[in-house]
Amino acid sequence: MELSQAIKKRHMVRAFSSRPLPDGKIDALCEQARHAPSAGNTQAVSFLILDTPDVTSRYWNTTLPPERRSSFSFPKLLDAPTIVLVLLKPHAYLDRYSEKDKKHTMRGLNFDAWPVPFWWVDSGAVIQNLLLLATAEGLGACVVGLFDHEDDIRTEFGLPDDQRIVTALTIGHAIEDSPGRSAHRQWKPVSEIIKRPT
Repeated sequence: MELSQAIKKRHMVRAFSSRPLPDGKIDALCEQARHAPSAGNTQAVSFLILDTPDVTSRYWNTTLPPERRSSFSFPKLLDAPTIVLVLLKPHAYLDRYSEKDKKHTMRGLNFDAWPVPFWWVDSGAVIQNLLLLATAEGLGACVVGLFDHEDDIRTEFGLPDDQRIVTALTIGHAIEDSPGRSAHRQWKPVSEIIKRPT
């Protein structure tokens, strides 16, 4: 699939078959996705792959306990065979920008030295790469926010305190489902989003 096709076809898939992905597929997608912009080539993004039923159920039991599932709008989301946790070490940017070739920027001093926190920009680029790569492979994917469950998931999977969980992505074989509540919203006209100075 051409990139332009994948960009237009990509959407949040909230219903999956439980059929597992082929061996090595998710690792290959993550390897490609990491080739995204990275300030100072810091490469502070990594992945935790949850791809067996017992492990994915640990994720859902932590973020969406069984007693809350009867009111959940997208129950087939939980059938996704793979969940990718996108992990980030923000402090790696301070370390990288304290190195000799970047020290003059003063960005290694503290987080306040970054008016725009590029660790979020860079991790977003990796996430978009992964979404597009999944679409190009004929797979469905959905960004799932952890919201107030980040610490619980960090504890459940033994992740260090200095590592943020940016998001979870469910990836698998899409099945037919009703669109999400925001799907009816139309794209803004290009004239509203592209401006030039007068």
